[in-house]
Amino acid sequence: MTLRLSVFIRCTAFAMVVFAGTGAMAADPPQNTMRVTLLGTGTPVPSPERFGNSTLVEAGGQKLVFDFGRGVTIRLAQLRIPFGTINAHFLTHFHSDHLNGLPDLWLTGWLRPPYGNRNTPMAIYGPPGLTKLTKGLTDAFVRDIEIRKADEHDPEAGIAFDVHEGAPGVMYDQGGVKVTAFNNDHGPLVVPSYGYKIEYQGHSVVLSGDTRYNAEVVRQATGADLLVHCVTVIPDELLKQFPAYQAVLQHLASPEDAARVFAEAHPKLAVYSHIGLNGNAKEEDLVARTRKIYDGPLVVGQDLMSIEVGAQTKVGPR
Repeated sequence: MTLRLSVFIRCTAFAMVVFAGTGAMAADPPQNTMRVTLLGTGTPVPSPERFGNSTLVEAGGQKLVFDFGRGVTIRLAQLRIPFGTINAHFLTHFHSDHLNGLPDLWLTGWLRPPYGNRNTPMAIYGPPGLTKLTKGLTDAFVRDIEIRKADEHDPEAGIAFDVHEGAPGVMYDQGGVKVTAFNNDHGPLVVPSYGYKIEYQGHSVVLSGDTRYNAEVVRQATGADLLVHCVTVIPDELLKQFPAYQAVLQHLASPEDAARVFAEAHPKLAVYSHIGLNGNAKEEDLVARTRKIYDGPLVVGQDLMSIEVGAQTKVGPR
């Protein structure tokens, strides 16, 4: 046995022990329910508490990931979910904080240890421009891909992309799980920008994506079991001191904007994610400003929070 092969085998065995040592994979949600896990509830701000925006939806034996913020692979590993077992991946728009975890998820998911082991093309859905993005990633990492195919014999299919880019409408419909994309409003230059509605067994989950107040989000979320909505809180002193925060505020919902959506849509549960607490802003400020307009069920999301959507909606740690 060559030294190189011996080292590779030992490293692979170590990785298997580490991944297995975290425990068995979590069970699927109960029949006829969906489970939504907030993998990352943050913004571009580098934060150890709130990783980049990403959401996992499990239903009908399928695992769907929406957006790929910083640290998405770490959160999935914490849940003991091998990256190769994800059935479909969805992108809302092309801002980097929703994309910077994609190369990691794609490349690491191809590796042979149990945390990866993707053997089929990575199915990814989203707005026009997705083909260009995935081609660019493949070109950028071509040398790594060539080396691993020759050196580790990783299957070529597992590093390919299966791209589905398209206009708003039904993007995915498999095994009783339907995903519909719709336009939101992330500012006039951030086009296209999508939200997603996920439906299964008579239940619905709506992810607003990055948006300001938007009537289409209200329409899609009206009567939904769960609405996950972005929000940003920017104290007045920051707006005066740093002009860049004006641009942030012009592209994302304030607590009042989001509260207006909640009040008009009447979801069974409203949850905040992509939470921008800028400067000295606190969660209490976010809630207080929301409650001036909306008095319904409300949760401020945290990384790895799990929401079970079924006959009853349950919120708690995964």
